[in-house]
Amino acid sequence: MKRSFWRKLLRIAGLSLLLIVIVLAVIAYRFISPKSDQQILKIFEDETHQPYIRFSDFNGKKIRVIEMQPEIDTVLPTLVFVHGSPGSSLDFKRYLKDEELNAKYNLIAYDRVGYSDRNPGIPLNSLDQEVELLHSLLLKYNISKTTVIGYSYGGTVVMASPLRYQQKVALAAAVRGDLEPVFWALKLYEWKLTRPLLPGVLRAASEEKMRHIEELSGKDDRWKASGSQVLAVHGKKDFIVPYENSLYLAELLGNRLDLVTLEEGDHALIWTEFDLIKKLLLEKMKEE
Repeated sequence: MKRSFWRKLLRIAGLSLLLIVIVLAVIAYRFISPKSDQQILKIFEDETHQPYIRFSDFNGKKIRVIEMQPEIDTVLPTLVFVHGSPGSSLDFKRYLKDEELNAKYNLIAYDRVGYSDRNPGIPLNSLDQEVELLHSLLLKYNISKTTVIGYSYGGTVVMASPLRYQQKVALAAAVRGDLEPVFWALKLYEWKLTRPLLPGVLRAASEEKMRHIEELSGKDDRWKASGSQVLAVHGKKDFIVPYENSLYLAELLGNRLDLVTLEEGDHALIWTEFDLIKKLLLEKMKEE
């Protein structure tokens, strides 16, 4: 009797968990699935500045790039935005739409491999390849007048690049493997039953997250390789990429890094702290 009761209870619990995963997957598909080119253009249709969608080839993969100017203005400096995991170029849509930023910068964002509608679910297999992709997209820009802005794992990519930029901006960047939290939700990617239910971008993010501990360990020399000045912005209440990551960068880089600490800030800072981040970008440009 007891055995049949526990079997029934486990069956109900298993079915309940599967139902929850399916519901979450449906919600995720609706809200975080990659947007098509037409959907991106529609998001900007009422804005003064319209995006120009370009494509670049990287190792046989089509990379979608959003540029806010029909041609690069060589007189202006350039901002290049690199998103996190999961994410897309549209994480920065408020920055791309902004009138003042458009007047003072060339604005560019791109979808990392695994996060666009052309290659969902399968990310690049290393941080080295992410840096190679970034460099391949920067070939037509003047690096000495370019600021690269990375959020979360995008900040990791930015910090790993050895090029000498006008400036690097690391927004809640992950740089220490031993600080990486391991979330229970990763089990949904590990389990063969639930993995196919996850949207492609979540599968890509899970794969990247699972290799962070090893990939980000022992990289002190890499974070210091670039001679660029770094602006780091991080919230003390960030439990996804702990604030200690930026304290670690501050120790490594010394006076090459300016750290802006958000006492109440969490991992959503690129959205919640838009006004502050924009202000910091404009102030840095005045200092040049």
